[in-house]
Amino acid sequence: MTDTRLSFKEMCEKFDVTPRTLRYYEYIELLSPERAGRARHYNQREIARMTLILRGRRFGFPLESIRQWLEMREQEGSEAQMRIWVDEADRQLAELEVQRQQLEESMSELRQLRDTTIDSLNKG
Repeated sequence: MTDTRLSFKEMCEKFDVTPRTLRYYEYIELLSPERAGRARHYNQREIARMTLILRGRRFGFPLESIRQWLEMREQEGSEAQMRIWVDEADRQLAELEVQRQQLEESMSELRQLRDTTIDSLNKG
């Protein structure tokens, strides 16, 4: 296995994040790059963590939940982490379903209002 390390700039480019975002993830201890003076280097562990962080954000998980989930693997192992992940995923799926229903209702109402307005314009 090659020891892939990315610089700060390469990490931003690879994951399409701003330097501010990457520094923030370090500040809240989601990432811990190796440091050599002012330079930062991200090893495979940090690259994998960043992948999971961004995936979690895409699914709508708060950063604090992601941080706790990442720490769990180190403290309790991958099986405990996976069990917690399944529970968190089930909760998030339920929340997303509620949001989807609300969005569908809003879209339906907007379509009806638009159609009513079009009918009024056509009659007028």
